[in-house]
Amino acid sequence: MESQRNILLVGLLFVSFLLWQQWQADKAPKPVTTETVAASVQEQSVNTDVPTADAGVPAAVVNNQTLIKVKTDQLDVAISPVGGDIVHAALVSHKLELDKDEPFVLLEQLKDFTYIAQSGLIGRDGIDSAAKGRAQYNASANEFVLADGQDTLEVPLTLTNDQGVTVTKVFVFHRGKFDIGVDYRINNQSAAPLQLQMYGQIKQTIKPTESSMMMPTYRGGAFSTADVRYEKYKFEDMAKKDLDQATLGGWVAMLQHYFVSAWIPSANDKNTLFSSVSAGGQANIGFKGAVHDIAPGESQTISAHFYVGPKDQAALSELSESLNLVVDYGFLWWLAVPIHWLLMFYQGLVVNWGLAIILITLTVRGALFPLTKAQYVSMAKMRNLQPKLADLKERFGDDRQKMGQAMMELYKKEKVNPMGGCLPMLLQMPIFIALYWVLMESVELRHAPFMLWIHDLSVQDPYYVLPLLMGVSMWLMQKMQPVAPTMDPMQQKMMQWMPVIFTVFFLWFPAGLVLYWLVGNLVAITQQKIIYAGLEKKGLK
Repeated sequence: MESQRNILLVGLLFVSFLLWQQWQADKAPKPVTTETVAASVQEQSVNTDVPTADAGVPAAVVNNQTLIKVKTDQLDVAISPVGGDIVHAALVSHKLELDKDEPFVLLEQLKDFTYIAQSGLIGRDGIDSAAKGRAQYNASANEFVLADGQDTLEVPLTLTNDQGVTVTKVFVFHRGKFDIGVDYRINNQSAAPLQLQMYGQIKQTIKPTESSMMMPTYRGGAFSTADVRYEKYKFEDMAKKDLDQATLGGWVAMLQHYFVSAWIPSANDKNTLFSSVSAGGQANIGFKGAVHDIAPGESQTISAHFYVGPKDQAALSELSESLNLVVDYGFLWWLAVPIHWLLMFYQGLVVNWGLAIILITLTVRGALFPLTKAQYVSMAKMRNLQPKLADLKERFGDDRQKMGQAMMELYKKEKVNPMGGCLPMLLQMPIFIALYWVLMESVELRHAPFMLWIHDLSVQDPYYVLPLLMGVSMWLMQKMQPVAPTMDPMQQKMMQWMPVIFTVFFLWFPAGLVLYWLVGNLVAITQQKIIYAGLEKKGLK
């Protein structure tokens, strides 16, 4: 294969990757909707031990007058006294849009959309159940604020029944963190032993996923067990079959682009992970913890953690060693993880994500320079063989078999490897795909500016300057390469159109990714000129 066809090969591989990725996103027969979920749910039973679906927070009490407001440096949370559910969570340090001060809201309860975190005590003596309804708590105040200089904020909700059992549900917030401790502090002053079991679940109204071929994103559930470190559980999967997994530790989560909510029960308890879908089109994924026996006169605390925030790998890893896997880098995660680490390292040095991407590019190109040099040497030798290849074409005409045999003999005689120009380009593809997923999934690059008109490297260039420059650089690279006389007219036309095709594709790519490819092309052009100048002195060009 002549080196001139390498760009065409890389282009076809890249387009094939995009098509495969879109097929992965769309392989379900049709998108899940409220109507299809309702039809599926009619065919299956609903877990009645846990207050799911309509047994959750009644809409009548979820209003600004009854909610308990909590404000920290990272979270603006609203808790309902009915069940002590988190019905609103805004991320103070993450804007909804780049040019607005409005925070990004992850959890909310609206007229046509619900995304909340519920938790309670079930079991034989549970205070939350489908039959009994939800616990009714009292709070000492309607608003709690993490004060300056305060690192921890506790928000207690209290319930005391007629038998002398006091349950204090305490939400524990920490400065600089998005995880919330949820403690049930139970004081049994009754005459009978108690048997209680904590549960936590995330409830979300199913709605169509907003995605595209260039920006595929996942919205749905995920879980982890002792045997399965990370597995997505799509809404359509929930509609077909309830999740029912017993495990030591584990976690459940709801994912979307850049953000995640997750329940992390005790790692030392035997937990049951579950899911269900209500007839109203609401998906639930959660856990049921171990059963706790509390004797008369005893006190006990049952705890879990709830995370609501960005896909911060370091913060997620502190809660569970596998929770950071919600930052899904696909099958090239082993390559994406060090790229992300190196990107974070460079950003810490230059304090600019665009410059960090440029440094990543220089690092990759530097590491591949020996192969790149071998590629250009091979291309130079191929260029010197063009007159001889032209003579072979004239001699054998359309006899492809004899032409191929003669070419192989010529390559062997001149010690030229026609595949020598392919390897560096092929190695670029997994690096490019891994970086693509890093830029797609890394919340650090959301709203990250570069310079001039590039205010957000995670979205497309608003003026398409970078994609156009990338197309020009690709055209220049193509012009610097020799045209093989053995290439048929159709291949030549495809080669001529490749810069245009790539430019069109890159119009909708994140600006950070286009920046990587553009800088890579400019480095390649520079390397090519320097290497060719050295080869020319040796008479190879």
